[in-house]
Amino acid sequence: MTDTAEAVDEVPPQEDSPPKEDWWVRRYTFFGTALGLVFIWLSLTPSLLPRGPLFQAVVSGSAGAIGYGIGVFAVWLVRFMMSRDTSPRPPKAAWIALVVIGVIGQILMIIYFHVWQDEVRDLNGVPRMGFWDHPLTAGLSIVFLFIFVEIGQLIGRLVRFLVRQLNRVAPPRISAVIVVALLLALSIALLNGVVVRFGMSALNKTFSAANDETDPAFGPPTSPLRSGGPGSAMSWESLGHQGRVFVSAGPTIEELTKFNGKPAIEPIRAYAGLHSADGIKATAALAAQELLRKGGLDRAVVAVATTTGTGWINEAEASALEYMYNGDTAIVSMQYSFLPSWLSFLVDKENARQAGQALFEAVDALIREMPENQRPRLVVFGESLGSFGGEAPFLALNNLIARTDGALFSGPTFNNTIWTQLTHDRDKDSPEWLPIYDKGENVRFAARSDNLDRPAGAEWGHPRVVYLQHASDPIAWWNPDLLFAEPDWLKEPRGYDVSGRMQWIPIVTFLQVSADMAVAVDVPDGHGHVYVRDVANAWAAILEPPGWTPEKTEKLRPLLSNDENA
Repeated sequence: MTDTAEAVDEVPPQEDSPPKEDWWVRRYTFFGTALGLVFIWLSLTPSLLPRGPLFQAVVSGSAGAIGYGIGVFAVWLVRFMMSRDTSPRPPKAAWIALVVIGVIGQILMIIYFHVWQDEVRDLNGVPRMGFWDHPLTAGLSIVFLFIFVEIGQLIGRLVRFLVRQLNRVAPPRISAVIVVALLLALSIALLNGVVVRFGMSALNKTFSAANDETDPAFGPPTSPLRSGGPGSAMSWESLGHQGRVFVSAGPTIEELTKFNGKPAIEPIRAYAGLHSADGIKATAALAAQELLRKGGLDRAVVAVATTTGTGWINEAEASALEYMYNGDTAIVSMQYSFLPSWLSFLVDKENARQAGQALFEAVDALIREMPENQRPRLVVFGESLGSFGGEAPFLALNNLIARTDGALFSGPTFNNTIWTQLTHDRDKDSPEWLPIYDKGENVRFAARSDNLDRPAGAEWGHPRVVYLQHASDPIAWWNPDLLFAEPDWLKEPRGYDVSGRMQWIPIVTFLQVSADMAVAVDVPDGHGHVYVRDVANAWAAILEPPGWTPEKTEKLRPLLSNDENA
């Protein structure tokens, strides 16, 4: 018994195993979670346009996940610089405090979100959300935050697994650098190669199918003055979906006659689709010859319209011209892509530039062959990516006014060369969202029709250029610089439909305005990226049609519509 006791005494006492940490401590980092919550709260602050609960939740969840990632990276960076493999674990009390603060903060922010959203919705003429939409937004934003974080966790596990394998043959820090570098290189290679090719192939097939769809409401024209009709060089099918819509739309002779009180003539609409010819230059040349063949150069006004990605043209801008000249117009355009405007801007932007330049040069060459006293008035117009392509033939404002009789560009993008230069060099004390350039001598910017008179009493020469741009249009104000630099349009007095409570927040404002682009056309006319009725005032000011009056402009405004989107 003594021997047994001695044996027991010789057995070293077992150390108590450390208590098992709670699952959320093992799975999530304290600083990352805290910063993720802060980013969610910041994302609920006012932006340019109103959003529904689901969309806002996705935006907030994405912002929170980015905040979480920044928090994790910051902790790792500090640890790395201090040559430590681990960092101190926060006590359980800290997590409890974070949860309590998070719940209270989320409740407070959703109350403020309610107030802010009501203000933004009122400014944009959009109905307010229901009571339960606000707590639903708060709950879903947390759900999306953890979904995105979990995706990040999976990527992190992959990195750690690869590092462990490489540790067998290399020091840990070198292993980590090699794995991260290889994964980044692989990701870039995939995105630039396999993924992009596969993705673009799939997108082109999808949108090509949509482009080939026919609408029973738009049948082949019976008029020889429309592309796809009798005697046209283009078949009806080759025009594409938006091309078929364009040549089928517009006011009839009867509608023009009734509006102007005198006999009208049928407007000419010439259009070449993506399948009409092989290549952009060939398509532009074919469209110009179609214009010539249909007698377009004998009309009072020839308008070169640059489309958005899908071949879409703002019908309001086209119809307004035809009403003002009682049908004595010819509009020519062409398609250069299947893709929607936002996607075409990302991957197909060069085609928009080339198409705008090729079409204008082809039409301009035909007009310059005519005796000067017999030439029609030549104007250009386009919306969004169409405005970008419409500027392409001209290097600067002087070139634009030297080669045309006027231009109308609505919803310009931050990549518009001339617009960017005019905005940057605007007159002192004029705001970025509604600048004045050179005292309004040849170009004017308008968010509403009465802005065309700015600056008051200044002489407006000829030719005239108008940029329609709303203060709440994210297409006009989105810019990568928003990530780390406050824009002038938020520093200066705000536009009439932008909340005074909107503040620039690094990274967050960029995310908010990026998200606003997805809902830019989901607001009434006069806000966001919707330009319809004010185009009547713009064209009237640019061209001053013979016999046209302000009363006719007001009569025309409610007749204009724009049901199709880019």
